[in-house]
Amino acid sequence: MSKSIDQTVQATGTTTSLRKERAETEGINWVTATAMIIFHLGAIAALFFFNWKAFFVACFLWWVSGSLGIGMAYHRLLTHRGYKTPKWVEYFLTWCATLALEGGPIFWVATHRIHHQFSDEEGDPHSPIDGKWWAHMGWILTGRSMHHDSTTLARYVPDLTKDKVHVWLSKYHWTSNVIVGVILFAIGGLPWLLWGVFARVVVGLHATWAVNSVTHVWGSRRFATKDMSTNNWLVAILTFGEGWHNNHHAHPVSAKHGMAWYEVDLNWYGIWLLKKLGLARHVYKVTMENLPPKPALVRDVNAGLVVSTAAGND
Repeated sequence: MSKSIDQTVQATGTTTSLRKERAETEGINWVTATAMIIFHLGAIAALFFFNWKAFFVACFLWWVSGSLGIGMAYHRLLTHRGYKTPKWVEYFLTWCATLALEGGPIFWVATHRIHHQFSDEEGDPHSPIDGKWWAHMGWILTGRSMHHDSTTLARYVPDLTKDKVHVWLSKYHWTSNVIVGVILFAIGGLPWLLWGVFARVVVGLHATWAVNSVTHVWGSRRFATKDMSTNNWLVAILTFGEGWHNNHHAHPVSAKHGMAWYEVDLNWYGIWLLKKLGLARHVYKVTMENLPPKPALVRDVNAGLVVSTAAGND
């Protein structure tokens, strides 16, 4: 795709560039780092302003941003197109995702598609092969992996860069937390603001980052994928089902990540409900019952990994 995001924006009549601040290789991106410091300090301050109403408001917004937003919208809908919804539902879920403060849809989806193309190989934006700290948070604060130029991003998300609403949400993704923060402060004062925005965002960020770091280091492997993805029940709880990561890497398009009865996947339950309500269609689902016979597994002594004798599992 030769047209950059900036050119796409100009074509839609918008003059503000989508290009983000970029850091030099291995250098600190101070815009991102400053925001992270402020939010972590705010999360610590929330501990001194605890009340149960503020806590439950934060839990509700954590579900809105993490499940409706990141899991159901950014990941399973926009990135992998595991199901389809009417546009107004897609835009609403995407707006919910911006509350997680993980960047706009264009940048999030492009980064995740790059991750799948180069998973645990050279070019993966956040693989533990570059260090556990890098996979969890370092890639956000340093280097160029989170700050691709507009042309690179556009090449991975042509579907989103052609959509004026997604372009707008990508440029102004931070406004959702400003709006919610003002409302929370007006209703419940400083405790609601600190818990409903700062503490909630920090917990959500680390939960999502754990998918990049923890589930590529610790957990069980049902499928012999070429990457290091695992299923981790604790991360699955914290991310409403995203922790069944080996299942996901084996079948990326599947809107259902939890395959066994004990693999609780709240994000899938949300998509299932949308389907029952007539708001989701063309839902792609892989279950244990419709999987082909499991191929034999052998251990690659040199690589130290379990690999499949049959192709097609990754």
